[in-house]
Amino acid sequence: MPTLRQLEYLVTIADTGSFALAARVANVSQPTLSQQIRTLEQRLGTTLLERSATGAMLTPVGRSIVVTARRMLSDASDIVALAAGASDRLTGTLKLGTTPTLGPYLLSPIIAELHRMAPQLRLHVREGIPDEQLLELSRGNIDVMLGPLPMAGDDLAIEPLFREPLHLVAALDHPIDAGEAMTRDALTGSPLLTLDPRHHLARQAAEIAERHGMTIAPDYYGTSLESLHQMVASGLGLALLPSLYLRSAGGMAGLKILPVEGWRVHRSIAIAWRRQSPMSAAFKLIAGHVQSCAERLLAE
Repeated sequence: MPTLRQLEYLVTIADTGSFALAARVANVSQPTLSQQIRTLEQRLGTTLLERSATGAMLTPVGRSIVVTARRMLSDASDIVALAAGASDRLTGTLKLGTTPTLGPYLLSPIIAELHRMAPQLRLHVREGIPDEQLLELSRGNIDVMLGPLPMAGDDLAIEPLFREPLHLVAALDHPIDAGEAMTRDALTGSPLLTLDPRHHLARQAAEIAERHGMTIAPDYYGTSLESLHQMVASGLGLALLPSLYLRSAGGMAGLKILPVEGWRVHRSIAIAWRRQSPMSAAFKLIAGHVQSCAERLLAE
């Protein structure tokens, strides 16, 4: 029978496309990894990988086996959680994925309160692109994800938490007056700065730009909300920034919020975990805590 370790090596090769990279990720020598894959193929009586000088590619049967292997590895991780007795208590170490447009401005006060409430809980926070993190969640590489909707996945439990207002901001010396509401026509042709298009916030910004006749500045993608902030404050253009960011320390430095007639723009934040996870009860407790904390922060 295949071992979980062999299946883990196969999945890692599938993700990296390379024996060398897979060995580095798995923290083993390349000869050890190669030998384990050969043993796995011998036990199964089939070829799982097409090897070449440029890397490794799954055979058709290899692709099918990797799908099942991912599920088995995820189930094995869940078994460990059950054995630790942490299925309904906030204990142990959880890998939490979030987006850099949300985590730094929401999690700091929440994690401090969670630690007081559940001192045995440890959170390993990993920031990344939401769509990529959903894939990591399904694969079992993270336990729970906090990020903007939309989220999708037949194997995932997704619970909406709160709505966060998004504001249009400009430099303090921008000619548009922040003291009176503007019509949409006043924004026509204005440059709107955004993040990398893979971010949900960038997609929303593109929709807002089209709706208000603004233009996306493609040569000035921000790498973070801070970089957007700096570019806007320097007069390079306008930007769409979340309320929690603007409420953070220094979030409004050099900026002003532009009031636009009929402006009711927000993003919906949700939490997601694998539907079959034995930690579901604990995740629901975390969800309720995040929701109440976020609502309190937004009301301040």
